[in-house]
Amino acid sequence: MSTGKKGVIGILTGGGDVPGLNPAIRAVTIRALREGYKVVGIRRGWAGMVDIVRDSQADNSNNFQVLTEEIVNKAGRTGGTFLHTSRTNPSKVRKDRLPLHLRDQYADDINDVTPEVVKNIDFLGLDYLIPIGGDDTLSYAVRMYKEGMKIVAIPKTMDNDVPGTDYCIGFSTCVTRTIELANRLRTVAGSHERLLVLEVFGRYAGFTAMLPTMAGASHRCVIPEHKFNIERLAEMMMYDRSYNPSHYSVVLVSEGATFDGGEMVFSDRSTDEYGHMKLGGIGDMVSAQLRELTASHNKGRMVDTVNQKLGYLTRCGDPDAIDSIVPMAYGNLALDLVLKNVHGRLVVLKNGRYDNIPVDIVTSTKKTVNVERFYNTERLRPKFESFEMTPLFIMTSDAI
Repeated sequence: MSTGKKGVIGILTGGGDVPGLNPAIRAVTIRALREGYKVVGIRRGWAGMVDIVRDSQADNSNNFQVLTEEIVNKAGRTGGTFLHTSRTNPSKVRKDRLPLHLRDQYADDINDVTPEVVKNIDFLGLDYLIPIGGDDTLSYAVRMYKEGMKIVAIPKTMDNDVPGTDYCIGFSTCVTRTIELANRLRTVAGSHERLLVLEVFGRYAGFTAMLPTMAGASHRCVIPEHKFNIERLAEMMMYDRSYNPSHYSVVLVSEGATFDGGEMVFSDRSTDEYGHMKLGGIGDMVSAQLRELTASHNKGRMVDTVNQKLGYLTRCGDPDAIDSIVPMAYGNLALDLVLKNVHGRLVVLKNGRYDNIPVDIVTSTKKTVNVERFYNTERLRPKFESFEMTPLFIMTSDAI
């Protein structure tokens, strides 16, 4: 494959889509082209890298494309990812998901096709690879770095749980959407004088419930980091309702939240290639149990609930201002490193400043809410105290 004057940079997006991915792709591409590099967009995340047919005459249009300023400018202000995405893990590919040309070579039910990925990188002539993703996508990037590929990674996940950085692409828009949707649904809860239960994303980290609650979108929140007592939640919500002139109250429920003595609630027991079962349903359970418990706090009369899973509504559409600016900066920071021939790095925001750290941090630690400092386990809501010298999003720094 022909190269630019300085070499070839590959870029891919993996895992869930979020607003801000296209601005990041645009930033990387425009800067790289102007610096003399050729840019290849890998389609469908790591899946595109697996599916490549190493034949110059083969149709690989579904696996990669050469990027130009015209292409990225058209998509750069929109949500989602025009390169598409997947949750493919090349080290654990099911046989029925292998491309046809590899099925005779890999006969196991689960296959590690990393040797094919290495060969495909060589086929494309990539000098650098810039993966944009969460801890799953980036964990395989760590594997590729150990295989000898020059990696500069960009953190993306609306859960904001990639370790080592205060900020991941998609988080701000998710928080913005959650606040907007919660405020809109208040009119329904208030009109009917009900409890409003909103399930939000957040498998292991409760940032997407905590920040909107701090901003006034809800009265209470329950998060994965602290098992909650449903009777206490009912008591708190009925207390909030009694002091609200419109007689309603709101709780944000992280999808990974668990009852005292309970476990995570899954909507589907099957797993993806990173071993995750699909979460969902805790909001339904909270809503049903709250309804049954309300009578004891309302002179024997049950109070009904409004139950809504916000889900994909918080990750769709165009990026907000922060998810337009930060991806631009991350993309250019990645190119700064490429130009210095620095690799094996993750670009990050730390204490309001752009920086970079070793990429293998994504496999060596986890990032969750610091419950002791930021969550009131008795009141089931964030603590509103000690804001001095905290970062923009207050609780999102590993250093806190």
